[in-house]
Amino acid sequence: MRRTILTIGTATALGLAALTPATAAPGSQQIGVNVVLSTDITQAILSDLSTHGQVNDTYPELDAVTMRLSALELPKIRALPYVKAANQDARRVGKPVPGAPANTDVTDDVATWDTDQIDVTDVPTDTRTVTQTGAGVYVAIIDTGLLSSWPTYFGTDRIAADLGVAFGGGGGEKGNVSTQPNKWQLDQNSHGTHVASTILGYNLNGTRVAGVAPEATVIPVKVLNQNGSGWSSMVAAGINYVTDLKLGGRLGTSPVVINMSLGGPDLDALEQAAIDRAIANGVLIVAAAGNEGEAGMGYPGAYAPVISAAATGFTGQWTAAGWWNSVDVPEGDAAVAATAYIADFSSRELAGQDLDLAAPGSLVVGPYQVNSQTSFYYLSGTSMASPHVAG
Repeated sequence: MRRTILTIGTATALGLAALTPATAAPGSQQIGVNVVLSTDITQAILSDLSTHGQVNDTYPELDAVTMRLSALELPKIRALPYVKAANQDARRVGKPVPGAPANTDVTDDVATWDTDQIDVTDVPTDTRTVTQTGAGVYVAIIDTGLLSSWPTYFGTDRIAADLGVAFGGGGGEKGNVSTQPNKWQLDQNSHGTHVASTILGYNLNGTRVAGVAPEATVIPVKVLNQNGSGWSSMVAAGINYVTDLKLGGRLGTSPVVINMSLGGPDLDALEQAAIDRAIANGVLIVAAAGNEGEAGMGYPGAYAPVISAAATGFTGQWTAAGWWNSVDVPEGDAAVAATAYIADFSSRELAGQDLDLAAPGSLVVGPYQVNSQTSFYYLSGTSMASPHVAG
């Protein structure tokens, strides 16, 4: 995957999250495997599975288990009559691609090209052009969690700190997926914070920058570690957690949206089961289309029930100093179409894949800090497009 560093004033720009599968383990190497059953989990099934390896976690609501076993046992697991699907737990890695105090009035936040392009705000008047603000809606961001400095960027009213959670482990060779309630706000990667800023907006050195849904409530769900990597079993655990919140009544009757700015070449069976359960229970799921250009979309974005997002740019980006908050995107469908483009890195739909929408994802400004210093960078990728759609 390509990496570009852009110097903008005193800031350096880093890019986006993508997902890559783990290399298939040769020989007798111990691997993590996700198994989805075609029937309910029973003690007899667990006992039988244990003859092939170690059963780590069970997901009764998904009829699924995670295991640690020899790579030589995976074909045997797939051949069992009660197994619907089984695959090696996929590794997730966050990588770049080229390229506040509580806010009480969202009507006068600084508008930017990306929110102007989707007609949420207007440049240069800095006015909000839609009445919807996301009030009463929960958006779960399944990502790297938030930086510990998140109250500086977002204030405390828009982040559901009491619902924040982190999942660790996974990958089979590491064993069970564990719940780590406080680590969601100890991220050192910044990817999830930048994603959240697109939805909520953020405090830029005392100035409020507009978000797509500034009065939504974000639930931070950390499934990627400090290096931006993780496993599909953790992603599934995060999806399940959000679905359980909705089913358990903790979110009342509020609409619930999940944003996943991540993806990989194949749809993991456990992730698919978790997605199907979430959607069946009224949770909307939005995911990045991927950063593979003509090579096609990643999953889960390419999975038809998921709302997928490709990345657009704006031809007026470099026409004036400070373009991101001073260049007006022309109004009207024809004018917007003439000045918008699909970014070259953005994955295109291949046969059998399902690409739904395109949204700003080329050089989007937001919080992204290094060395524990508050800072802001341009990031590019369908990771940036997805939260525009979720918002």
